[in-house]
Parts: sequence; structure tokens; C-alpha cells
Amino acid sequence: MPSHLIFLTLFAALLHAGWNVLLRSGDDRLWSMSIMCLTIAALCVPIALFMPLPNRACWPYALLSALLHVGYNLCLVRSYHSGELGQSYPIARGSSPLMVTCAAVIAAGEKIEQHVLTGIMLISGGILLLATGGKARMPDWRYPLATGAFIAAYSVVDGIGVRLSGSALCYTLGMSACWGVLMPVIYIALRDAKSLLRWRPGMPRAVAGGLVSLLAYGIIIAVMASAPMGAVSALRETSVLFAAVLGTLFLGERLTIGKIVACAGIAAGAFVTK
Repeated sequence: MPSHLIFLTLFAALLHAGWNVLLRSGDDRLWSMSIMCLTIAALCVPIALFMPLPNRACWPYALLSALLHVGYNLCLVRSYHSGELGQSYPIARGSSPLMVTCAAVIAAGEKIEQHVLTGIMLISGGILLLATGGKARMPDWRYPLATGAFIAAYSVVDGIGVRLSGSALCYTLGMSACWGVLMPVIYIALRDAKSLLRWRPGMPRAVAGGLVSLLAYGIIIAVMASAPMGAVSALRETSVLFAAVLGTLFLGERLTIGKIVACAGIAAGAFVTK
């Protein structure tokens, strides 16, 4: 991968870890996630109306991705109910690169070079070690692993969709507009519209999280337009390094020796993937 794409992917990883810290620190995470998505919709819908439509071939992928993002959001919220950021986040992110790599080979016909595959395995292994801290057992793997499966699914769908779209920006706006509208609809169906729109102290934080989330994934979609999906996914998941540090600084989570060793493995994988 060219150096500028690696830099952009790592920057997106930092942004992604940042908005997950904002989400994990909230008291009502379903509400926070819905506000984040409402913010995304409020920004993307008006802009998308004045942009040219992407190629028709990508429309089914954009809609499918929006639905997969909603499933991802719901699983992520549930993951944070049963586990801390330093556990749930790495499992979700660490399980997805290998899934993305396999799916990209099968669905998109990508060829993975040996050194890239080695790097992806190092990153995934290090991330999962980071989640467990070197221990064999975790409280609950189900929802983080389901989250990882949704990440893998929408990553591959978007990787194919953006290549058919003719414009990474138009594709991102269209997909994000659909996703941003769907999540608040799910919230209203589960609860009600009044509680969604009521002012709460965490509103500015949730709005900021939505803006950061949109920027982070917009960068990833743009990079996937010209770089291998598996490699991009693996580099993107170095966000767990940032999450480990941010969780320690802002959420009071411990940074153990096992986590430091795991971080070294992730960094080595990122270097090999280049």
C-alpha cells in the first residue's frame, strides 16, 4: 500500500477509537448511538441532494451496507453493556480482518500476498490477545464476535460498492444517509420519538461522535477504492492500540503487561502488512 494510504488508514483508526470512547462513556448507549446516526443523516442527506448520483450498479451495495451498519450498531451497543472498551472493542475489531480477507478473496476475487496475510494474522492475533490480556477466558464473546462479523460484512460490501460507484464521496454520502436515517427509526420503534429528541447532558458528545464516525469511515471507504480490502481492514483495526491508551486515560481501564505485548504484535503486523 502507498504510504499516504497507510497514513490515512491509521488516522481513521485513531478517529474510530475516539468515537468508541465517546460511546462507551455514555450512560444510555442506544440513545447515544442513535444521536450519532441522526447527526450523520442531518449532515449527509442535504449534501447528497446536491451531489450527482453514483452509478446504479452500486445502489444495492449501499443499501445493504446501511442495513449491516444498523446491525453493527445494535451489536456494538449490546457489547458495551457486558464488557469494557478494552475487552469488547478488540474482539470486535480483531475478528474482522481475517473475515474480510476471506470474503474479499471469495466475493471480489482479490489476491492476497503472503506478507500481507502474515501481517493480517499478526494484527488479528495481537488484537485478540489484547482483548483477553493473555487470559484464556472472557466474560462474553457472543456480541463482540457478532459485531466483528457485521464489520467484515459491511467492509466487503462497501469495498465492492465503492469500486462500482464512480465516486467514493457520492457513495459514502448515499450509504451514510441511509444508515443515519435507519438507526433512529429503529430507536423509535424500540422506545419512542420523544425520548430520542429530548435534550440530555450527553447530547454534544454524541453529536461529536457522529461527526468523527462519519469522517473515520469516509476515509476508509476512499482508501478501499484502490487498496486491498483485507490489508485496509487489518491496518484500520490498529485502532485498538489507540483504544487501549484512551481507555486507560479516560475510562480508568488498566494497561497490563499482556496488553503491551499484544500491542507490540499489532504494531509488527502493521509494519509487515506494508
